[in-house]
Amino acid sequence: MGFFKLFSKEKKETLDKGLEKTKEGFFSKLTRAVAGKSKIDDDFLDNLEEIFITSDVGVETTLKIIDRIQKRAARDKYVNTAELNELLKEEITELLTENDNEQTDDFTVPDDKKPYVIMVVGVNGVGKTTTIGKLAYQFKKAGNKVVLGAADTFRAAAIEQLQIWGERVGVPVIKQQMGSDPASVAFDTVSSAKATGADVVIIDTAGRLHNKVGLMKELSKIKNVMQKVVPGAPNEILLVLDGSTGQNAFEQAKQFVAATEVNELAITKLDGTAKGGVVIGISDQFKIPVKYIGLGEGIEDLQIFRKREFVDSLFGDKKE
Repeated sequence: MGFFKLFSKEKKETLDKGLEKTKEGFFSKLTRAVAGKSKIDDDFLDNLEEIFITSDVGVETTLKIIDRIQKRAARDKYVNTAELNELLKEEITELLTENDNEQTDDFTVPDDKKPYVIMVVGVNGVGKTTTIGKLAYQFKKAGNKVVLGAADTFRAAAIEQLQIWGERVGVPVIKQQMGSDPASVAFDTVSSAKATGADVVIIDTAGRLHNKVGLMKELSKIKNVMQKVVPGAPNEILLVLDGSTGQNAFEQAKQFVAATEVNELAITKLDGTAKGGVVIGISDQFKIPVKYIGLGEGIEDLQIFRKREFVDSLFGDKKE
């Protein structure tokens, strides 16, 4: 089955709608900068640099994109606006693709890695628990048996919120009392999952950043106890970031990457912000794949991040 067949019209509409504010901000500025240009000159490059930086793409990634465009323009002899749009699309897509392999499956897990364990990290308020609930829904919808673990025992509200999501989705939640050892909850969760033949385990963790050393020790302990039950666990350490916070998301990523071995990213709340450019910058700067993006409050509004579709949507590509 081809890639574009996998990306349904419904998903494309969700993506287009979720990125509307970013398109209105970032790419309306871009359209004005491109209008009437017959060549790439210094003034245009200065305008382009400002557009990318003010859209939270980040300085380093912006300079990298500008350099790519200069080299392409010198080689390909840019002629008109349509060609410039295509050049920008190609360079941004290539930049994103360098840090990731294309996702071609929706919420499937390898047969030889069951239970497939995902440990989710991120500060409070970024949509971490909501993302876990939506992931559970999508994995279950794809035919997987899912178990959730409430290892954010620092806050009673976190345990309760995860329990509500478990009931909503129809998946079990393994929990203990507030203040319990998070590693103990994780151990119980993977043990239960293994005993019941579950396909996917998703572990919630506390989002405290005020003590990075303490966070590092806690996450390491959780990993170590899970590995006693499921060798190699967790398969994913998924960092959830709030896309609407722009540069703050970069800082959170730095903190968590320093505290644990993050290997996947989920960027939420893109529908409520004009800062969708943060996806490009974070993917480039941290060399960690963006795996999921949140595009709304609905339970279906969490998508696997597909770079080409993302860039096409930002540029208003109507291709089916």
